[in-house]
Amino acid sequence: MTKIRVGLAGCGFVAELHMYAYRRVYGVDVEVKAVAARGDHVVDFAGRHGIANACRSFAELIADREIDVIDICTPPNLHASMIVEAMRAGKHVICEKPFAGYFGRDGDKTPIGTNVPKAVMYERVLEEMDQTVAAVKAAGKLFMYAEDWVYAPAIAKTAEILKATKDKILFMKGDESHSGSHAAHAAQWAMTGGGSLIRMGCHPLSAVLYLKQVEARARAESIHVASVTCDVGNVASCLKPDERAYIKAKPVDVEDWGTLTLTFSDGTKATIFSGDMIMGGVRNLIETYTSGGSLFANITPNNHMMSYQTSEEKLAGVYITEKVDRKTGWQYVCLEEEWTRGYLQEIQDFMECAATGRQPLSDLALAYETIKVNYAGYRAADEGRRVVL
Repeated sequence: MTKIRVGLAGCGFVAELHMYAYRRVYGVDVEVKAVAARGDHVVDFAGRHGIANACRSFAELIADREIDVIDICTPPNLHASMIVEAMRAGKHVICEKPFAGYFGRDGDKTPIGTNVPKAVMYERVLEEMDQTVAAVKAAGKLFMYAEDWVYAPAIAKTAEILKATKDKILFMKGDESHSGSHAAHAAQWAMTGGGSLIRMGCHPLSAVLYLKQVEARARAESIHVASVTCDVGNVASCLKPDERAYIKAKPVDVEDWGTLTLTFSDGTKATIFSGDMIMGGVRNLIETYTSGGSLFANITPNNHMMSYQTSEEKLAGVYITEKVDRKTGWQYVCLEEEWTRGYLQEIQDFMECAATGRQPLSDLALAYETIKVNYAGYRAADEGRRVVL
């Protein structure tokens, strides 16, 4: 059996999730051979996960000739350049969301989220993505888009039912929301490429785009996004400091609320919502309404297990679910979160692809379309009009 050797770029929260999944791959011999990051924490990460090599630069990582796959788990503003560099080094690439974004250019007035027109951002992002796609195609290597929602069991079952019924999807509604990111960089467009709508909303958007293509293939139709409308805002900005005790988001030039509506070429619709001011734990939901029924994919919260407890102190070492501000009272307990949210299945698929050469379920086309639609939405909100794609 051919061994697949992986080089991990980044050692933060997402890298931890990927390491959990790599250890559970079956049927493919996988070794995470090296990890690269700036700072001493990379040495600790490598030691905890039994990774042989801790690199201090991306260049050192991709120069390792034994590495087959580069897994990019870095901040979003590094993704595009790292994809191109890794491809040119002859590596397959896994990349976390977002595939691309606008993070500022020389001469931009800061903060860019309030000063650079979204039409400019949209055009420049498309240019950059076209260059990245060209690099991927020239390299002849696999690009694997780490969109876990595509692999989440609830979405996979939705896809299975759509394939079986061949029903027409009339409307979809997607939502990823929570009480806000603790990370300081999430407040700045120059670091994240947008606010809640791209940082979180890209997940349900990708799932909606994926499911619409599942329907198209099942019905032998050609369907694409025809136009978008969008609205964004900072709804929590009206709060006094003492009213923000449970809302973690502190946006500088990004939105904490966004709604994106897609109109497809067949006349059907989808709406994506994402907010950084929603309490009660993270929401990861897709509702699909078809000509033959309704499908509710409740990734989280779900009712696999519910808990009512009265002591926070006794639960100090117990994980309940992401982004809850307390563990007492009624809670939706997330069981096997890495499986429920699709991380295990995602890495399994990618390692099988690297071993066999087949294309992944979450691919380059999905990565490109997600960012194109997302930034078309930002342009629509900025200009107060429908944007035709």
